[in-house]
Amino acid sequence: MISVEITALYSGLCALLVLALAFNVVKFRRGNKVGMGDGGDKLGNVLIRTHANAIEYIPLALILLLVAEINGLSAIWLHCLGGVLVFARIIHAIGLVGGKGGYHKGRFWGTLLTWVVIVILALINIVSVF
Repeated sequence: MISVEITALYSGLCALLVLALAFNVVKFRRGNKVGMGDGGDKLGNVLIRTHANAIEYIPLALILLLVAEINGLSAIWLHCLGGVLVFARIIHAIGLVGGKGGYHKGRFWGTLLTWVVIVILALINIVSVF
């Protein structure tokens, strides 16, 4: 039996983050009586994009983390990359909302760190094939 406890930890943390971001969208829509979309409200658009951006990047990163764990990447690397991913997604969300969709250091660093994690994991997985 293959144990993937490390990916389980980071996927659980990311799932909680995604639900928190979804809750922000639901709270906005209920408070503004918007059934679908953002109702033309910029904050609504920012909240929706914050949630959507997490949904766009987190699954890819977790699949790469899972494959790396199954292929035997050391626990320290898995924890470093998983921890950076969770941190990056949190600061990205804070930055995107805090910057109201514009430039914010949290958004910049969150995006950059997410991309770095994905690139590192992609390269590790590619190299593991050879």
